[in-house]
Parts: sequence; structure tokens; C-alpha cells
Amino acid sequence: MSSTTEVPAPHSARRPSIYRGDPGMWSWVLHRISGVTIFFFLFAHVLDTAVIRINPHTYNDVIETYKNPVVGLLEIGLVMAILYHALNGVRVILVDFWSKGVQFQKVMTVVVWAVFLCAGIGMAARLLYIMFTN
Repeated sequence: MSSTTEVPAPHSARRPSIYRGDPGMWSWVLHRISGVTIFFFLFAHVLDTAVIRINPHTYNDVIETYKNPVVGLLEIGLVMAILYHALNGVRVILVDFWSKGVQFQKVMTVVVWAVFLCAGIGMAARLLYIMFTN
């Protein structure tokens, strides 16, 4: 008769599963947020443009409601979302399809942020200038 000896699994101290993240995680999160923002803008854009087929005067009224500083600031946010989404999308494509993409992922993330900040600040300044001078 043989006896089996059970060896209990070692109990490891469980750490909390809070992931503090790195630049790759934040790039992923911001890519999703910017994508959803662009989607909802496109949805609203299709709806307000469809109003022109119903009544051109109502369409003109809708467009007039967009001519205020709050919508101007939202427009700047939209431009920033599009810019980040496009730049980060190119980085994702390079990571996926370039043989050395994973090796240079952190460098590309820094480049994306540098181009985003430089171009974004320039575009925001230009849009603010147009918003306050017109």
C-alpha cells in the first residue's frame, strides 16, 4: 500500500493589485479617451449638420449657438485630442509593425509627447488668438 503525501502550496503574501502604471499605460488610457472624445464629436457633428436638410434657418441658429468662448475652448480640446490620437496612433503602428518598435517604445513615447506639446501649444495659441480677435 502506498501513501500519498500532500505538500501544501506555499502561501505568498498577496500584494494589492493596484497598477501604478508607466508611460505605456498612460498612453493607452489617453489614446482611448481621445478616441471616444473624437467619436462623440463626430456624432454631434453629423446630427447638427443633418439639421440643414430639415430647416436651414434652424441650422443657422444652431451654428450661432456655437459662437461663444466655451465652445471655442471645447474646440481647442478637440484639436488637442485629434493631435494626440494621431501621433500616438503612429507610435502604436510602429510598435506593432516595425521589428525594432518594442525596443524603441519609450523613446517614441517621449517623441510623441514632445511633438504633441510643441504643436499643441502652437495650435492652442493660434485658436485662442482667432477666438478673441473675431
